[in-house]
Amino acid sequence: MAFVTDVKLAANGRMLLPQAVREAMGITGETRIIVTVDGTDVRLSPITNVVSKLQALYRQHATQDADSAAFLDERRADDGDGQDASA
Repeated sequence: MAFVTDVKLAANGRMLLPQAVREAMGITGETRIIVTVDGTDVRLSPITNVVSKLQALYRQHATQDADSAAFLDERRADDGDGQDASA
């Protein structure tokens, strides 16, 4: 559901999201919000939505199970010397 509403910005920079906006965004109670600024446009996204999208994107592109040790081994092999940089 898309709609437009106006919100008053207080002198101290605070604003109150109207109930209709919170409901449309699925926000209940205290929630962390990601604020994306693009020029003069601002997009608000509940952090849970962003995390869910990133997890779905990862699952879509992950082709194999790998742990951090395997990842580091691959990077060392790509580097060509096979040496641990921290050693």
